[in-house]
Amino acid sequence: MPERMLLSRGLYAAFWGVLHLRASAASHVALIAVWATLSLTGVATHADDAGFVPFWNGKDFAGWTKVGGGATYRVEGSEIVGEVGPGPNTFLRTDNTYGNFVFKVEVKLDIPGNSGLQFRSHQKNGTGQVFGYQCEIDPSPRAWSAGIYDEGRRGWLFPLAELPDAQKAYRAGEWNQFVISANGPVLQTSLNGIPCADLIDTADLEGFIALQVHAGKEGRIRWRNLLFQDLGVSTWQPMWDGKTFDGWNKSGGGDWKIEEGAIHGTSVKTEKRHGHLFANSDYSDFAIRLKYFARQGNSGLYFRVEQVAGDLGVAGLQAEIDPDKDAGGLYETAGRGWIVHPTLDQVKKWYKPNQWNEMSVVALDRRIVVHLNGHQTADVKNDPGRTKGRIALQLHGGADMDVQFKDIEILPLTPAATNGNPATSL
Repeated sequence: MPERMLLSRGLYAAFWGVLHLRASAASHVALIAVWATLSLTGVATHADDAGFVPFWNGKDFAGWTKVGGGATYRVEGSEIVGEVGPGPNTFLRTDNTYGNFVFKVEVKLDIPGNSGLQFRSHQKNGTGQVFGYQCEIDPSPRAWSAGIYDEGRRGWLFPLAELPDAQKAYRAGEWNQFVISANGPVLQTSLNGIPCADLIDTADLEGFIALQVHAGKEGRIRWRNLLFQDLGVSTWQPMWDGKTFDGWNKSGGGDWKIEEGAIHGTSVKTEKRHGHLFANSDYSDFAIRLKYFARQGNSGLYFRVEQVAGDLGVAGLQAEIDPDKDAGGLYETAGRGWIVHPTLDQVKKWYKPNQWNEMSVVALDRRIVVHLNGHQTADVKNDPGRTKGRIALQLHGGADMDVQFKDIEILPLTPAATNGNPATSL
């Protein structure tokens, strides 16, 4: 795959601006052209479709495979028609996988029933249950069409309960245009020109696309004008080589060793200084993920920090690591203190004691999002803190410390514009 790690901060340039990841000049120009020409009316025009290609051949299901339940799919003229059948949810999935893209499709429900547009999705063990991101098609009074649901895994990621304009976008009995933008960790949707979901999530960067017919007593759904803009695939980059401290430097108290493919940090209660293992480079906008095992004492994943004199050693943000409490919280050392302080009940929901946990942090302009074991633990918009600095692993001073880190990976991001999203107050 070409290393075209493109990231969109918005589905439409007029709404959200455009972001990109270390892309080729040609890819960057193509991306700008796509969003600059997307219509706010939801009506397809020649200009709307510039840079897009048909995503379906218009005649048969070559390149697609039906999986799951017993719903049926057929071709009627220039439309795909799906109808409820026996068994569980059914999916007409692409044989190919896709990473970063903009996907446009028009949808109409002849007989109301729940449906969805899967993207970056997978099947368990390759052939089993479908799981992954789904752009919801919801004709019910709940009206969450174009919200984002994690099918077969975590459930709702971006419901529309607090977005009344988005809830009003669906037009019962009519054709509705859905647009999905997936670029790096930023996932966004619109419905009939109304911005809906604006989610940052690092679970999947690539997968198949599928048309869902939800299980139920009845339902018939039509899809037409499937159009696609392929923007490459984002790829995690190793930040630690797994063998040496090359690219990192130690500072402050405690001790750092490499043991069995993991960084092992220890310190004792009599050591008042915080200890840090700093990455050598400064980072501004990025996604980072790692696994940690907190056996004893408070730790943290620092980012956008500066080194300072004194026992603290740093000033800036950290995603909290702790074996007993606060895991997944967001804290600013030598500054505001707690920014997002989780309750014990919340921590019990997402933290796994006495085992490896996976944490990710996305810092994109002034938006900070933290996940722990797939659960979003913090989503801060318009954060006034530092926007650039070092990344570091922490050993807390004044405590007996024992913590391990491994599988440290990063995805550098470079924003080209930072216009707000009026639908979600990004």
